[in-house]
Amino acid sequence: MDSDAAFPARADAIEVIQRELTAFARRARGRATELHPELSLVASSILDLVIERDGCLAADLAGHFHLDKSTVSRQVAALEKEGYLEREVDPANRRNLVLRATAEGKSMARAASRSRAAAFTERFEDWEDADVDRLARYLVRYNAADE
Repeated sequence: MDSDAAFPARADAIEVIQRELTAFARRARGRATELHPELSLVASSILDLVIERDGCLAADLAGHFHLDKSTVSRQVAALEKEGYLEREVDPANRRNLVLRATAEGKSMARAASRSRAAAFTERFEDWEDADVDRLARYLVRYNAADE
């Protein structure tokens, strides 16, 4: 498909991108609820980042996700209530509490990751490898603007 023919004006293409990314976000929130009804997409994302970093401070989560501290506090409380996160005293600064995933939290996150991977694999089943690669590169480029 000729990109010039598909979207004659840059503004038209940006409008389509915005609409499609919004639809993607809505589906992601819905999918997160299917995987674990008690956890929001934000809470699941927080758990994933805590696992990826092998622990972090709540303030780091707020900065990473561009969320206010009260939102992070509510999401962390929900994760603690479910038994997925716990707090440890930071050995480098005993005034800080480091959030760490519990074994149950890691297990739940692995199961959710497998489910997401299967859904994405199915979604891209009829795409050419080059198209999947191109989309991946574009998404990395798009998200890098926030870092």
